[in-house]
Order: sequence, then structure tokens, then C-alpha cells
Amino acid sequence: MSSATSTGVTPKKVYRVVAVAEVVTWSLLIIAMILRYGFDIHEAIFPVGLTHGYVFIAYAVTTVIVGLNQRWRFGTLAIGVVLAIVPFATVPFERWVEKRGLLEGDWRSTSEGGPIDRLLVWFLARPILLVATVFVGVTVVVAALLVIGPPGG
Repeated sequence: MSSATSTGVTPKKVYRVVAVAEVVTWSLLIIAMILRYGFDIHEAIFPVGLTHGYVFIAYAVTTVIVGLNQRWRFGTLAIGVVLAIVPFATVPFERWVEKRGLLEGDWRSTSEGGPIDRLLVWFLARPILLVATVFVGVTVVVAALLVIGPPGG
């Protein structure tokens, strides 16, 4: 049993939290855009946009990790990632996979597949390292995207 399991941190709980966080940041981003374009108040757009971008990428990574752990079909996993683009779609998707039993079960502790599966199980046995790696990876991606420039210039 992994330490994540003993603390009650299941794939279902993690996925629900991140899906809801993505919806919340979408809401904040839409409010910030209304303030910017409707009332010429620009101060909220950068911090809210940055937060949303971070959670958006974290949701995509979480979808991949949970989807691989739960052995989702590629199409289900891809739809879960792509739906982050659609405002407020992550929670209905999370509910959809939950109703189909695709979030049931625990984190895997044995590998039955190729190198990606073995790497996943290795990281799942080290949840603090997994969270730290995801945090650093998402931060690097967000930083790179900031260097490229925010959407719309």
C-alpha cells in the first residue's frame, strides 16, 4: 500500500479536485476578461490568466496520470485533456468517467506494461517525488509559455 493510499488520496479525489480547480480558474478568467474588455480594468488579467494557465496544464497532466493509472482507453484520455479547452467542461467529464466506474480503485503498485507503465508505478510509489516533479514540470512549461508570450499578445 502506498503512502498516498494510506492518507486516502485516491485517483478519484485527486481528479475531482483538479477538475473543479480548472472550472474555478475558468470562471475567474472570464470575470477578468469582462473587467478588461467591458470596463477597461486590466489589473486582474495577468495574475488570473497565469493561475488559469497553470491549473489548465496541471489538469492535463493529472488527466494523463489518472488515465494511465486507471487504464483509460486512449480516446477517453485524449477527450479528458482536450475538454480543458472548453470552459467548464472538466467537471462534467469528471462526473462522466465517475459514473462509468473509470475512477474506481486505487493507485497501482505493480506494473503490467511497458516503460511508461513502469515509470508511472515507480512514481506512484514515491508520491512526494511525483507531486514535486509535476509541480516543477508544470512550472517550467508555464515559464516557457510566458517567454513566448500570453495568448493575444
